[in-house]
Amino acid sequence: MPKHKIGIVGATGYTGSELVRLLIDHPDVSIEIITSESKAGQSFASINPHFKGRVDMKLEPLKNLEDHDLDLVFLALPHGVSMDFVREWNPDDFRVIDLSGDFRLGSAEEYTQWYKKEHVAPELINEAVFGLPELFRDRIRNAQLVANPGCYPTSAILALAPLIKDGIIEPGQIMIDSKSGVSGAGAKAKQQTHFPEVFGNFSAYGLLNHRHTPEIQYNLEQYSTKPTEVLFTPHLIPIDRGILTTTYSTPAREIDKNYLGEWYYSFYEKEYFIRVVDHPPNLKHVRGSNYCDIHVTYDERTNKVVTVSTIDNLVKGAAGQAVQNMNLMFGFIERTGLEISPLSP
Repeated sequence: MPKHKIGIVGATGYTGSELVRLLIDHPDVSIEIITSESKAGQSFASINPHFKGRVDMKLEPLKNLEDHDLDLVFLALPHGVSMDFVREWNPDDFRVIDLSGDFRLGSAEEYTQWYKKEHVAPELINEAVFGLPELFRDRIRNAQLVANPGCYPTSAILALAPLIKDGIIEPGQIMIDSKSGVSGAGAKAKQQTHFPEVFGNFSAYGLLNHRHTPEIQYNLEQYSTKPTEVLFTPHLIPIDRGILTTTYSTPAREIDKNYLGEWYYSFYEKEYFIRVVDHPPNLKHVRGSNYCDIHVTYDERTNKVVTVSTIDNLVKGAAGQAVQNMNLMFGFIERTGLEISPLSP
């Protein structure tokens, strides 16, 4: 059976590099083109030396996509740039998985409010499918344009979905506290991710206005059909990769710890990449993998349901989830190319 032909646009950042790492060993696809406008003509391995001897293909300019008969393109581009690509290149020519935030929200107006930029392809927002396979699998299969979720939203939404779906919690009283490694900020050098600033430090950012807030809220509402309100606070911690998210919510009815655990096991019983665990999970237990580990409990003293979830922000929070979506779109077994054991220590 011929392999499906894949293009990766913007493959020199952390997410693009992870896509290459996962796809080079995928049995059913071949990477036909990797693009970079600023580094066109250089070899991919010269920019990412850990691929030396494995991926020595040349980086090409975006216009060279026309020379390849592609089945799917991954967009590993910054927010605000992906939508220009989707507007210019007809999504009917090949299927698109966009790893930016340009098509994750419900309207162009909401996008402008949170991203402070006018959306240039508002007519395609409603055609895009939010690419969280565990919740929207049936829609992803037939999608032409998939909006791959953000890393923080992945960790939060997967932890909260069973609670909201079954009406266990009040959907208007949810607090989300997330900690992320610095790779989530991208490969481009920034003052706040400079080693002397990050090492030995711990800081909150995007307080009250982080753009992942509406993504979490909107897509929980899409899944549960219940009006939802979340208070989300992200933090930067001095590690390279990984996200740990803790959520706090108020029960909508009387519950007990045993029921919660049983419900989560039942809810995610058939999900290969979701592991419901008996104790708060550890970041190193998901590092480098596409797993999401989730723990749920109930505090009688404060009458709060508490969840703790962990993911690798570059895999389940980005490239791994994108490959999982691709597998669905092509009708492959969903875990193909993603059965990677976590790296620990």
